[in-house]
Amino acid sequence: MPPTPQRSLAAKLTLAGTPFLLLALLATAATLWVSWQLDGGAAAVNEAGRMRMQAYRMALSASTGQTAELPALVQEFDDSLATLRHGDPERPLFVPWDETVQENFKVIEAGWQALQPQLVGPADVGRLREQTIAFVADIDGFVRSIESHVSRWTAILHLLQTTLLAIVVLGTVVLLVIGHALVLGPVTQLKRAIQKIEGGDFDARVEQLSSDEFGTLATGFNDMAAHLQSMYRHLEAKVAEKTAELEEKRERLASLYEVTALVARSTSLDELAQGFVRSIQRIAHADGVALRWSDQANRRYLMLAAEGLPAEMVEAEHCIHKGDCDCGSHAATVDSLRVIPIHALGEERERLCGKSGFETLVNIPVRLHERLMGEIDLFFYPRVMLGEAERSLLEALASHLAGAMENLRLNALEKEAAVAQERQLLARELHDSIAQSLAFLRIQVQLMRDALQSGDRAAMARVLEEIDTGVRESYGDVRELLLHFRTRTNTEDIETALIATLHKFELQSGLKASLQMRGQGMPLAPDLQVQVLHIVQEALSNIRKHARASRVWLDVQQQPAWRFEVRDDGAGFDPEAPGVDDSHVGLRIMRERAERIGAQVELYSSPGRGTSVVLTLPALPPAQTSAAPSRPVPAEHA
Repeated sequence: MPPTPQRSLAAKLTLAGTPFLLLALLATAATLWVSWQLDGGAAAVNEAGRMRMQAYRMALSASTGQTAELPALVQEFDDSLATLRHGDPERPLFVPWDETVQENFKVIEAGWQALQPQLVGPADVGRLREQTIAFVADIDGFVRSIESHVSRWTAILHLLQTTLLAIVVLGTVVLLVIGHALVLGPVTQLKRAIQKIEGGDFDARVEQLSSDEFGTLATGFNDMAAHLQSMYRHLEAKVAEKTAELEEKRERLASLYEVTALVARSTSLDELAQGFVRSIQRIAHADGVALRWSDQANRRYLMLAAEGLPAEMVEAEHCIHKGDCDCGSHAATVDSLRVIPIHALGEERERLCGKSGFETLVNIPVRLHERLMGEIDLFFYPRVMLGEAERSLLEALASHLAGAMENLRLNALEKEAAVAQERQLLARELHDSIAQSLAFLRIQVQLMRDALQSGDRAAMARVLEEIDTGVRESYGDVRELLLHFRTRTNTEDIETALIATLHKFELQSGLKASLQMRGQGMPLAPDLQVQVLHIVQEALSNIRKHARASRVWLDVQQQPAWRFEVRDDGAGFDPEAPGVDDSHVGLRIMRERAERIGAQVELYSSPGRGTSVVLTLPALPPAQTSAAPSRPVPAEHA
């Protein structure tokens, strides 16, 4: 069959409206023509009525003897007859000629021919009057015939107007019906389908009712709805996929945060290991976890912590030697995570793991750079396969564990070094203070024995005085050392600690001490405060022992760098004299402490003019030298 020709919506609407338009145009044209005829007939009636007046005027003029205007009136009457005979399109004026009208017009013409001699000749008033009345009656008959004809045209006009109105009403109704069928129906159906699409019903379709533009639109809408439905389903899959990825990343971040928090709060290897195996078991959903530490040569693997493993298995695998199991031997040579079936681990290991019901082992080396520190073994009852993201997460957790273990080792070494250094300084102080005093007392005891054997009372009194002085000096040294060991810092300002130190010095030595702070600066760190206080205490101890002073000053300058000066008005000495460094052991101790914080100690003294010890700290970077909260310059503390 040949394809059905497609007509556009405009063609359909034009085809439906054209007949009514043509009928309306024909009716309108007929109405206009009839109206034109009516206008001409009405003008002809008026002209005929004017002829009656002209007839009366002529008769009156002839009867009264006023003949001067008769020619003009006659000529005017002749013009009116000519106008009625031929018509006047400019007015418009048309006589609706039919047989009756033509006969009546001929009667008028004959009557006019008979009336003219009476008007121009001698006037017989009676006869003229009778002829005029008869002539006017003929004119009235002519007018009535025209009016009768015009009334028929008027009826035709009314019929045409009624027909035109009916055509308009019928055309409007037909166009509304066709418009509803061709336009409003498809538009309503399309609107409902759009509302369904907006409501999430992507199954909505439009029925193709025609082959016009709305049919094309329906086809396009259905294709678009099908495409949207496909995209929506694909989008749901994508959203689900992205949601799963985000959830996986969230779990990964949560796992990393959990292990990071564990690393931050763990203070011992046992605490770190126990917390790590619990965390990784939950993160990896493992049935059992073993964390093993390897020695430097990677020959032994000691179990640090285990979770979810049978006690028999934990006891049997407390220490695994290289070669006993594939785990350790492979971990020493393989850098990446491995998923190992239990049956591939060797007969002994298969016996232990198989007895426990495990089917899969995941072995994760714990490496720091190129050094193997141990391994993590994850045990699973079912057979498992790990994706790339899971492998990456487990390796990242193992890397965190390696860094935490190394940090614990370094912190332990640092604490050990700090303790050793403090012990060395303590040993030096004991050797340089109490040990020398005890050596001096030992000599004095020997001298006392000699004096007792010789019976020299003066020597015994002198030696006893020396022993008493030495004991008191040793007692002071011990109290001073205890004071040093109890030194505490102030996290906000060193001034409070300096005031307390000077107060204790006054009580111990009986000397007056003053403190003066200058400038504004950032507070010192606690570790710097400790070393500064030790150096100031050592300087004050030297003043107590050797200066024979009556007054002590401590001046502190905070900008541009921290500077501490301890000075006295004592005996002083010559710093350039030989053996000063050996005899003034406190100076050596102060310089050693200053070197530890990058500071510098300078000594200024001269015999009889006192001594000044100056400690200068390194200048802080510009960003740290901004002014601290202002405070008034403190007055001297006595």
